[in-house]
Amino acid sequence: MNLMRRALLGAIGTMIGGKPSSAKETRPDSGGETTTQNEAEESSVTPRHVVCFLGKERDLSRLSDAASQAIRDFAKGFSIDEDYSQSEPDDRMSQSFAVCWDRVEANAWSPADEDAVADHQSVLYILGPSMAQAETVKVSMLALRLVERLIDAGAVAVKGESAGIAHGLDRWRELIRQGAEATEAADPLSEQRIGRLAFAKRPLSVPGYLESVGFHLVGLPEVYVPETAGSERQIVAIMDAVADEIAQQGLEPMLKGRRAGLSFDSTYAVDEFKFNPYGIVRLPK
Repeated sequence: MNLMRRALLGAIGTMIGGKPSSAKETRPDSGGETTTQNEAEESSVTPRHVVCFLGKERDLSRLSDAASQAIRDFAKGFSIDEDYSQSEPDDRMSQSFAVCWDRVEANAWSPADEDAVADHQSVLYILGPSMAQAETVKVSMLALRLVERLIDAGAVAVKGESAGIAHGLDRWRELIRQGAEATEAADPLSEQRIGRLAFAKRPLSVPGYLESVGFHLVGLPEVYVPETAGSERQIVAIMDAVADEIAQQGLEPMLKGRRAGLSFDSTYAVDEFKFNPYGIVRLPK
């Protein structure tokens, strides 16, 4: 099964799981097959972005032309997926976006964004390059610039498929602005944080924990926080603090300071976009 087909089938599985009633979501595959530590360590898988753009016309030329120009201008290694992009609506999109909206940031989307998804007329998928860990932040900032270029060209909705995260257009524009400022200031820690906020999903629910998905897109392991550690928003704050500590201090000092462990036992297969080759930080219960 090729990577794009697996990603889209994974998105369909998320849709079947239904719309969550709060910020916390239950992973539809949380009881499924696990990837063992040996499989993970032996895997040569590297992260990559897959981004879905919805258009308002039954014609992909404006969006695809803008994407092609952006690839030539700055987004080297990105490509248009010709097999799955289509010049017609996809009736699964409303449900797909419904379960992927960011429920952490206040006002991350609006009824106008929901209407734009419901009324879309075309779908464009962009594939990012496979990323070495040292390149993840840089490439994620390029992905944000690509999002900006396609919004300017008329995209009405945008979703990161690699972690299953969607924001409304105003929120995307704010993340784009923050990313540009961080890049201009040559501030890689801020770039990494903004990349997490743009392209990672949290919190999701697995037995006994709340988890992040998509931290590998900025070169970090996922973070599992015991569900008894506080409210959902408190737990999200812990996830973000752990990610910041890894970026600032390094992985080993963070693990020691928080008495946490690093695991490679993932419920995602190694060839899935959501699989994190950098492991999972599990905070103690």
